[in-house]
Amino acid sequence: MDAEANRDSQDPLLDAMRPQPTGDWIVTFKEGVAAATEGELLTAVLGRHVPQMTATDYRSMGVAAQGGLEAVVLADVGIAFVSGGAVEAEATRLEIMQHESVLDMRPEFWLFAIEGAVDDPDRTWGLDAIKAHTSKATGKGIRLCVLDTGIDLNHPDFIGRITKAQQFVGQPVQDVQGHGTHCGGTAFGPLAPSGSASPRYGVAPDALPCVGKVLNDSGAGREREIIAGMTWAISEGCEVISMSLGRSVRPGEQPSADYERLGRRALSAGSLIIAAAGNDSRREYGFVAPVSAPANSPSIMAVAAVDSRLDVAHFSNGGVNRGSAIDIAAPGVSVFSSLPVPRSYGILSGTSMACPHVAGAAALWAETSPGLRGKALWQNLVATAMPLGAPSRDVGAGLVQAP
Repeated sequence: MDAEANRDSQDPLLDAMRPQPTGDWIVTFKEGVAAATEGELLTAVLGRHVPQMTATDYRSMGVAAQGGLEAVVLADVGIAFVSGGAVEAEATRLEIMQHESVLDMRPEFWLFAIEGAVDDPDRTWGLDAIKAHTSKATGKGIRLCVLDTGIDLNHPDFIGRITKAQQFVGQPVQDVQGHGTHCGGTAFGPLAPSGSASPRYGVAPDALPCVGKVLNDSGAGREREIIAGMTWAISEGCEVISMSLGRSVRPGEQPSADYERLGRRALSAGSLIIAAAGNDSRREYGFVAPVSAPANSPSIMAVAAVDSRLDVAHFSNGGVNRGSAIDIAAPGVSVFSSLPVPRSYGILSGTSMACPHVAGAAALWAETSPGLRGKALWQNLVATAMPLGAPSRDVGAGLVQAP
């Protein structure tokens, strides 16, 4: 064995990436083949009865019983599982593969949970990308409201810091789900986190944090609760309102009049509502989903997500509906931020994570000038964004930048 091959064989990452077969086989029959024929074929080749059952029945058997079968036909899907011992002889496998009713026969492999990519858990790359680390602004005196699942009021990084807190779902503001704490942390996490190993992760550490719980402990909220929270945040004079929430919309669907009214009212009052564009796209397959509601409203700033290479995140929605555009982009993949104790910190991905980056940056800009409020703040964020090598429908003006 040469040195290169020997090094590969000892590389745990490469080993994890290699297919890991179970030793058994999967047989897929052609469309239209009767279940009885499928069972008869395998029974004849294997020399023992092969049962036919539905996938539900098979699942109900339990793992131990399933393992005791040398072969079984799932009659409702036209697929059979065959143990490696039953087809150990190559001639037996060939006889099955070459039968006119068989479409495919292949080894069965182990599948694993696909973890989210981690750029570097010891470094908040998003703050570097938007230049928050080097900005002299900290968001001091700016009311920054996060409408979400609440926040962990017992987290050492937020104790005594929340200036306004209100719930709209009949549950305490205390965050149980975790989404709100992560988004709030990105927006206004402290300059010096309590965790000894935690880096700074908040874009606007000196902003005045406001929290509206408009999503319940399961992460869901009725629109009436969302609208009430938006109205409250505007009435409280919050210069920046961050909403990492939404619903999917159909191709061609127009923005809702109620959200557009609230967006315009916010801009007139000197507030800027910023919302996540949504995670419904599957760009690896060429599918780009429309911007979610309420981010699809023209008077609400829609935020797309990019990764550490500044490429559009595969899940990030785009401006494919008329009148519903992406306005700006921000870091939204492998974002380090706060989580409810005892976890305290963690990494999440989504346009939900991109949205508070923009909200935090908006607070930084708002601190620099009392004239940067409402529509003027919006225009400034767009004008100072860093252009990216992607269509505006995917990233809007580009990557948000701190002052």
